[in-house]
Amino acid sequence: MDERRALVEPTHPDLSIGRQCNLVGLARSSYYDQPAPAKAEDLHLMRLLDAQYLRTPFYGSRRMTVWLQQQGDEVSRKRVQRLMQVMGLAGIAPGPGTSQPHPAHPVYPYLLRELVVERPDQVWCSDITSVPMPVGFMYLVVVMDWFRGCLKTN
Repeated sequence: MDERRALVEPTHPDLSIGRQCNLVGLARSSYYDQPAPAKAEDLHLMRLLDAQYLRTPFYGSRRMTVWLQQQGDEVSRKRVQRLMQVMGLAGIAPGPGTSQPHPAHPVYPYLLRELVVERPDQVWCSDITSVPMPVGFMYLVVVMDWFRGCLKTN
């Protein structure tokens, strides 16, 4: 919008400001609008949010609100949401429906349902997950022999 605003010449001899705004695709009210400067309190909260987000990028607006309130700042969740949106911050968390299979993908049958695991190296399993760390994340990978992992003791 600032680029289009710069194209308008208020002292143009032949074209009015309204006509110039129309030509560059800018609402005339947007040409005259002066953005309000950021409040000092908002800047203070944004600095705190930025520093905390670097430490805990998995915090969303709810946890950030609680954390700010624990620091002594009276702030609502809506305000934290707005400030995080302005800053381009979002908590690192899976969204809703991430475990839902895509309808176009095949569903494979569970082949081990009736299988009796009776010797080592017959069935292996694995899993992977991400673990949040003080700085970033690490991946935890587990590989397990079912014979050793599924021993039943009487």
